[in-house]
Amino acid sequence: MNYIVLATVAYFMVALEVILDKFLLSSKRISHPAIYAFYSGLLTAFVFFMVPFGFHTMTPYFAMVSIVTGIIFTYGFLTLFFAINKSEASRVMPVVGAVVPLVTFVLSGSLLSEYLNGVQLAGVLALIAGGLLISFDFPLKNKKKFFHGFYYSILAGILFAIEVTSFKYLSDNYTFANVFIWTRWGVTLGALSLLLIPHWRKVILNSFGSFKNTKKEHHQTGGLFILNKVLGGAGSILTKKAITLGSATVVSALVSTEYVFILLIGLVMSFHFPRIFQEKEDVLGITQKIVSILIISLGVVLISR
Repeated sequence: MNYIVLATVAYFMVALEVILDKFLLSSKRISHPAIYAFYSGLLTAFVFFMVPFGFHTMTPYFAMVSIVTGIIFTYGFLTLFFAINKSEASRVMPVVGAVVPLVTFVLSGSLLSEYLNGVQLAGVLALIAGGLLISFDFPLKNKKKFFHGFYYSILAGILFAIEVTSFKYLSDNYTFANVFIWTRWGVTLGALSLLLIPHWRKVILNSFGSFKNTKKEHHQTGGLFILNKVLGGAGSILTKKAITLGSATVVSALVSTEYVFILLIGLVMSFHFPRIFQEKEDVLGITQKIVSILIISLGVVLISR
């Protein structure tokens, strides 16, 4: 399968995951982003079952890079959860999607000697422009021009870009399965490291008490969380596979298709859960998002050439 098609399918699955993230966090079914990041990270421990299918030892240097890459991935998701908890998912993800390819482009060029042709570079710039356009909160009447969670979105994009570039670097030296296993162990360690922060440790430890609650809502929350992480895990595997098959910068740029999916799904969900999915439905807001989608679509066409 073409790596661009593979990446697009992966980002659709991740879009569904983000919508569920927003639902679980904003509905207060999960009370704090640190709790969400902690359990998400622990679930990646499933890679122990993959050990017979591709694990082998690495040199100390590459083992350290793999573990650190996984930890960075955990904190990227933590900052993303903070951003999603504060604002519309259809605004957060475009900013993340704009930052990731830009930073990945810089890192890939300097560390991986990976360069794009002129048409592909124009596509990346179009994706970035579309992401930036949707990040502004029009009309610009207040001093605060950006949405709540904007700076968390920027930080999340930087962390994800570092993780993407590192994964590509590791994959150039080891098999995909082995790199995936090692980096997921880093994700688990990153989740455990959240316990080192006193406030986060308190809210995480307090969440253990919910396991004793037999209410139907808690069972539903657990089921949604597991489904969500299955979607996210499958999307992550497909994304990493696409990176190993093609350009890390192009795959990162295709994350823009993810927030097109998020916008469309979010708009539908806003009619059913208006307090959770507070998508702007006024003419200016819809026009802004449609123009952004058109620019993003142009970018996808260009980088596919």
